Amino acid sequence: AHSLIAHPDVKLENQLDALIDLMALAQQADGYLNSHFIVVRPHMRWTNLRDWHELYCAGHLIEAAVAHFVATGKDKFLNLVRRYADLIEATFGREPGKKRGYPGHEEIELALVKLYHATGEKRYLHLAKYFVDERGTQPHYFDLEARARGEDPADYWAKTHEYTQSHLPVREQSVPVGHAVRGTYLYAAMADLAAEYNDESLFDAARRIWQHLVQKRMYITGGIGSSRHNEGYTVDYDLPNESAYAETCASIGLIFWAWRMLQLEPQRTYADVLERALYNGTLSGISLAGDTFFYENPLESQGNHHRKPWHTCACCPPNIARLLASLGQFIYAANEDEVYTHLYIGSKARFEIQGHQVELAQTTRYPWQEQVQVSLEVERPTTFTLAFRLPEWCPSPQIRVNGKRRKLEALPEHGYAKIHRQWRDGDRVDLFFQMPIHRMQAHPRVRANCGRIALQRGPLIYCIEQADHGENLNDIYLRAESRLMPHFEADLLGGVVAIYGHARQRRLADWAFTLYKPGPAVEENTRLKAIPYFAWDNREPGEMLVWIREC
Repeated sequence: AHSLIAHPDVKLENQLDALIDLMALAQQADGYLNSHFIVVRPHMRWTNLRDWHELYCAGHLIEAAVAHFVATGKDKFLNLVRRYADLIEATFGREPGKKRGYPGHEEIELALVKLYHATGEKRYLHLAKYFVDERGTQPHYFDLEARARGEDPADYWAKTHEYTQSHLPVREQSVPVGHAVRGTYLYAAMADLAAEYNDESLFDAARRIWQHLVQKRMYITGGIGSSRHNEGYTVDYDLPNESAYAETCASIGLIFWAWRMLQLEPQRTYADVLERALYNGTLSGISLAGDTFFYENPLESQGNHHRKPWHTCACCPPNIARLLASLGQFIYAANEDEVYTHLYIGSKARFEIQGHQVELAQTTRYPWQEQVQVSLEVERPTTFTLAFRLPEWCPSPQIRVNGKRRKLEALPEHGYAKIHRQWRDGDRVDLFFQMPIHRMQAHPRVRANCGRIALQRGPLIYCIEQADHGENLNDIYLRAESRLMPHFEADLLGGVVAIYGHARQRRLADWAFTLYKPGPAVEENTRLKAIPYFAWDNREPGEMLVWIREC
């Protein structure tokens, strides 16, 4: 449905119509629509919200219907999910006779906010608020429902309600915990509801959790969730590389959350993290051919981790498709007299500012090149503000308006350069973002990265692969004074900027029949070649490494 907005396709639209007709036939008389519980467990509806994803699936269905309505104007799918949402509203809540439950896997909360925007029906917004407000209250609903099934809550495999972010009421939470994807969907919904209800306490909680995440629990790729055991978080600074989970859906969820925080508080930190997650932890989830997918995105591999055509739990492939098809909504934002540019991507967007039509067009080869050109088409001369994000990784950004350089304040407002003036048709803004190669260091408490650096150019994190260096990448190290140079290679991985430099490597041949021996090690010069992390595992199988030894 998202793809139909930018790329109308009659065949695809007809396929969707056929699917919607099929769902309408499957929908029960009371509005219920979950094929598993209709066919396999017809007498077990709503009996295990903690583990069975009824409300999660309903949320995705609602989001799909809203996207379809926006794309086509057809309301059959929308009316179908409204019947389902009405049933859910009649089933859950604090009123007598209703279940005081909420989903084990969050998602329906943000979907109900979208349904409210599509229909204007505030009851959907109130239901979303109920699900968020009720979460983590006592007595704990998941314990009550377990006992009703004849189970002992102590036998819960996760052993803690942190797994479902229901260990505390949401306004009392300060740390991202549990299953990473579930958390991002909850935190995104908290930001949505904070905006709708002007709820400072809810936004404060979302901000606290955000700050803890980006300061102590996020990978440099924008990946989140370090453990396979719970598909989520462990403790602060526990960011192993080879065993990193960093689920693709978690990076996508982080993008959704960051976008909502950005609407409430237009600060660079949110857009920088959004960009980091987009270009690294998310794009790595899909092959360059677009037909195989990562579920997990480690930062080191011994050559045994590869994308697959599909996954048993198939959330990541369609989530990537959804994100990329709807990418346009994350590039810009506007209010009464300001237009923000958050991401630098070739695009066009139209806005109504003070009753006049304004069109912005970006032309750029970012992130490979440093220039971004923004052209304006304005219905009539109009005074308003254009705000451009100045990425944190760029030490010396430059801006020219109609060829004239603008002086930037030492500390632009929240990381955005704001240009307030009367804009005319044909005006042009040129932005120049210097892209030095940064040797990034990790916090000393991230033990996996002690004595190592990661390479970053622009928004891209880089890695080295066996395809360019042979085996045993951990034996390669960079000297602090080693010069690194970027070079665009049109024939490499679809056209990327690679990073070249001189490095040293222990000579493996000296260890043919020895496990231990006294030093010093025999080393030899080698050429380092790093490629963007998102493009790894697109050549022959082999090792991969993000964090390189340095001395």
